Amino acid sequence: MEYYNYIKSLHLIFVVTWFAGLFYIPRLFIYHIEANGKPSPEREILTKQLKLMTKRLWYIITWPSAVLCTLFAIWLLVLMPAWLSQPWMQVKLAFVALLIAYHLKCHQIFKKFQRDEVNYTSNFMRIWNEVTTIILFAVVFLVVLKSAVNWIYGVVGIITLGVLLMLGIKLYKRIRDKNPEA
Repeated sequence: MEYYNYIKSLHLIFVVTWFAGLFYIPRLFIYHIEANGKPSPEREILTKQLKLMTKRLWYIITWPSAVLCTLFAIWLLVLMPAWLSQPWMQVKLAFVALLIAYHLKCHQIFKKFQRDEVNYTSNFMRIWNEVTTIILFAVVFLVVLKSAVNWIYGVVGIITLGVLLMLGIKLYKRIRDKNPEA
């Protein structure tokens, strides 16, 4: 199994690029939402450019990374099937299922934005963007510590992270309301 580390490396590379896409897509959604509030012709110019950027990010980086990440993960599990019986891996796979659901919901939102159906606020998208952060923290800690048993610390940590992220978003909103150029 000398190729195991190559498979693992490729899996990690595509995890990083998948998350990069999932972190950036809501940011582009926010810009799209805010562009809708601009006067014409600025609105149309920005919207056209943002739709193109979003489409390229989604189909050239995010989707391929998600597929390749998943394929390499399955390959790793084929090579190491005993992992499937370990509690930390079962919890990790539950978070991966959440990540896939998040990805699919982002795809729905992406399709709406491509049709100029903007039904979200920029504040909602800022909060939505943090879902990926919480999943990333959970998965990294599970993989590194390989412990699904310490639920109390894990739950408290995730809740604390969520509260801190929400406070950061509220603080940013206050600063932005005072100074729209921030």
